[in-house]
Amino acid sequence: MQLSRISLTIGIAGALALAGAGVVMAQGEGGGASAVPIDASGSFEVSGVQVDVTGKNADAARQGGWRIAQRKGWEMLSERLTGKKSTLSDSALDALVTGIVVEREQIGPLRYIARLGVLFDRDKAGAILGVSTAVTRSAPMLLVPLEFSGGVGRVFERETAWSRAWNRFRSGGSTIDYVRLRGAGPDAMLLNAGQTLRRGRNWWRVVLDQYGASDVLVAEVQLRREYPGGPIVGVFAANHGPDKRPIASFALRVDNGDSLDALLDAGILRLDQAYQKALASGLLRPDALLAVRPPRVKTAEELAAEAAAAAEATPTPTPSASSTATASFTVQVDTPSAGALTASESAVRGVPGVRSAVTTSLALGGISVMRVGYDGAIGGLRAALEARGWQVQEGPGVLLIRRGGATRTPAASPSPQATSTPASK
Repeated sequence: MQLSRISLTIGIAGALALAGAGVVMAQGEGGGASAVPIDASGSFEVSGVQVDVTGKNADAARQGGWRIAQRKGWEMLSERLTGKKSTLSDSALDALVTGIVVEREQIGPLRYIARLGVLFDRDKAGAILGVSTAVTRSAPMLLVPLEFSGGVGRVFERETAWSRAWNRFRSGGSTIDYVRLRGAGPDAMLLNAGQTLRRGRNWWRVVLDQYGASDVLVAEVQLRREYPGGPIVGVFAANHGPDKRPIASFALRVDNGDSLDALLDAGILRLDQAYQKALASGLLRPDALLAVRPPRVKTAEELAAEAAAAAEATPTPTPSASSTATASFTVQVDTPSAGALTASESAVRGVPGVRSAVTTSLALGGISVMRVGYDGAIGGLRAALEARGWQVQEGPGVLLIRRGGATRTPAASPSPQATSTPASK
C-alpha cells in the first residue's frame, strides 16, 4: 500500500471510508513520475504507531487519532535517542510535527483505526532532547531506479512504480546523498536501461556533470507476478558505479497486487541500509576514473585561431645597423687546369662565412671568375681567404686570389677589375 505524507497544517477536506485497508493520497495531480514530490527532508521519522480512537464523527475520531499518534511517536523517539521516555504538550508537539504518514487506516462513522508514522523536525527535536542532529553525507550519488517488469527494463522511458517509490523515500536521515530525478526533460534520453550497461567513463562523466553528481548508484528491482492481482515477488539489487558492482541483493514477497507500493517501499529501506553500510565500510568510494578529466582535443578552428594570434603577437624582425646580411662578391681565381678550378671552388666554399661559390666565367690556363656569397663585408672575406693560405689582391668589389708559393707567375699580372662580363678563353 502506498505511504503518503499528510501535513497537519493543511488538513484533509474529507475522509475516505474504506471497507478494508485505506490509502489517503497527498500527491500532486498528473500521471508522470514528476507528479510525485521528492521528499528529501531531514525529519526524524517514527513509524508503526497504532491508534484506535472513537469520536462523535469520523473527522473527530481521525483528528483524535493523530493527536494520540503525536504523543506516542514523541515517546518512542525520545526513548530511541536518549534511552528514556519524555512527554510534551499538544501545542509543543504541533510545533515539532512536520507530517503524518498514513501506513494503514480504517475509517468508520465513529471510529478510527490506523497504523501511522510521525515526522518530527530534526533541529527542533534534537535541541529539546539534547542530541546531535548532524549527519555525515557521502559524495553526491546519481540514483538510477531500474525496474524489470514483464521482461522489459525501464528507468524513465515510462512512468514506473519503482521511480515513484524512490521519490516518496525520505532520504534526509540517510548518510547517502542521493541525486534523484523526476524523469522529465532529457532524463529519459540520458538515463535509460541501456545506459546502465555502459562502462565507458567518458559518457558517464558527461551525464554525472549534467546532474552535479560524483558517482552513480543503480537500484534494480525485478517484479515477478504469479497472475494478475496475485502475489508479487520483488528481487532487489543494489549496484554501484558504471561497472554495476554488486553491493547487496535480496527478495521480498507480498500476497496481492494492491500491496506493490508497500513491497517497493520496504525494498528501498533495505537498499538504503545496504548502501549506508557499504559507505561506512569504505566500499562506496567514488570511481577514481570518473574524477579524471582527459585533455580536450582542440578543433581545427581553435588551432587556426591560436596560430593567427601567435603570429600577430610575434614581432617582425627589423634589420639594424649591427645585423649581418649576406653579400655577393666577384672573385677572380687562377685556374691552370680543370682540377685547379674544382679545388678552388671547394676551398672557397669551405671558408667560414661563405654561403655559396659558383663559377660564372671559365678560363682554363687563365683567370676564371666566381660569384661568392659571403656573410659580411669584402674586407672580412679577404682576411678569411688569407687565413686559409691564399694570396689576395683587392679591387673595387673584386678579389683576385691565387695559391701562395705558386711557381707560375704571369709576365704581366693583371690587376683585379670590376668588370661585369670578363672575357672568356
